[in-house]
Amino acid sequence: MGSSERPPKPAPERTDWGIPENWLTTKLDFFVKWARKNSLWPMPFMTACCGIEFMAAAGSHYDISRYGSEVLRYSPRQADLLIIGGTVTDKMAPILKTIYDQMPEPKWVMAMGVCASSGGFYRAYHVVQGIDEIIPVDVYVPGCPPTPEGLFHGLLLIQKKIARGEKPASATWKPRKPLGVEE
Repeated sequence: MGSSERPPKPAPERTDWGIPENWLTTKLDFFVKWARKNSLWPMPFMTACCGIEFMAAAGSHYDISRYGSEVLRYSPRQADLLIIGGTVTDKMAPILKTIYDQMPEPKWVMAMGVCASSGGFYRAYHVVQGIDEIIPVDVYVPGCPPTPEGLFHGLLLIQKKIARGEKPASATWKPRKPLGVEE
């Protein structure tokens, strides 16, 4: 070694190996969201023509299983997505609320069709003017009757909400008062 050369510096000890501290929890959170969004278990609550459209969506031509929702659950304790389609009357409302309350968290709700969303063309005393008077709604699917494509679009919107880590509408929901009711 000459007088102008310095001895080599020892290599610094690496404790992190270039991996961020929260790598494991970040990846775990990503995979949990991915699994949740791709394995929604819907419970249909269908009346009238929306029920026929839902049957078409579950059939082989449209095939709802492409979105990870082929496991239809008819027990609220096993479902995490409640799809309400068709007219909901005042007599059905307490039953719908009970079904919703029996679902485990996180629970998502889709209002399929104009009758579930706003009462449709039934402006009568016995028809609920939108199921958001009873339970929180995450996605509204328009149409009378809504097409299977509309149902799939609503399903994709719920999947996007889950992937972004959004909370269901039940986290911040307050029941709205029915139309025509004054305090």
